[in-house]
Amino acid sequence: MSIDWLHFTPWSALAGGALIGLAAGIFVLANGRVAGISGLLGSLFSRSREGLGEKALFLLGLLVAPLLWQLFTALPVIEFQGGWLSIALAGLLVGLGTRYGAGCTSGHGVCGLSRLSPRSLAATLAFMVAGFASVFVIRHLLGA
Repeated sequence: MSIDWLHFTPWSALAGGALIGLAAGIFVLANGRVAGISGLLGSLFSRSREGLGEKALFLLGLLVAPLLWQLFTALPVIEFQGGWLSIALAGLLVGLGTRYGAGCTSGHGVCGLSRLSPRSLAATLAFMVAGFASVFVIRHLLGA
């Protein structure tokens, strides 16, 4: 593996991470709940309407932010290596995993670790190990 130093952008990545942390911190202070994206999205489809507006606005901000960002610079080109079937299957598996793991990477990795949650540490380690293993199997054993 080599790093593409010409396109390596640590400052924008650092700024993005700081903004994610700031948004998660403001959300927990304002609502008393962590800003786990799968939980917020799932709550939009529940019968409870408590905090529906602020949850919807938070999720809308995730969609609008790239549109605002492209006012300042070009967005990266998005390429899908797999077909639609593999993308749909991957999305289904991620959805099942977030339900089974009681949260997603944003809930456990960003919010849970910052609260020193042992459950979030275990979940984040499981996410990372599964990701590393998947890449290893797909790239090195299957040669894809």
